[in-house]
Amino acid sequence: MTPATEIRIADRTLTVRSLAGVGEARECAAIMATSEPWITLGRTLEQSLAIVSDREREVYVAVCDAEGAAIAGFVIIQMTGAFVGYLQTVALREDWRSRGLGRRLITFAEERILRDSPNVFLCVSSFNHRARALYERLGYETVGELKDYIVRGHSEWLLRKTVGPLVEFGTEHNKGRQAGRRP
Repeated sequence: MTPATEIRIADRTLTVRSLAGVGEARECAAIMATSEPWITLGRTLEQSLAIVSDREREVYVAVCDAEGAAIAGFVIIQMTGAFVGYLQTVALREDWRSRGLGRRLITFAEERILRDSPNVFLCVSSFNHRARALYERLGYETVGELKDYIVRGHSEWLLRKTVGPLVEFGTEHNKGRQAGRRP
């Protein structure tokens, strides 16, 4: 389990921690279903709630205590499947966009993923130019294009950020565990 972390955005302190309960899941689903790119991708509130509630995924929320513990944004990570270390979702409440929270949540997710995998993968929609530019500034490289993957007429770009090959990571990671420390 990843411990809670405090981050500062301007004059606010937020706590990033695991999703806690159905109420928070609904709040996250509402953020997702009412904002881009999910509107264009046709994601409903029910579909969003199913994704946020899936126990195979790790969901971390950024909570602003100054706003009565309201969720400012969240990330969803998948650590199983073909792309171990898949950053599936970065979503922010509209009033928290363009303030640096998205970048901080991505950094939080990367740190979590890189404890167990040398790669962070994510997809970004072809129409989501600002997000793609952010990911590229953060060091992500394009792996490939998935045409008409979610909806016709739009592609998903698969991006990757890596600290090295799987084989080398496994060796260094296991050495660190055997010595009783993290690599």
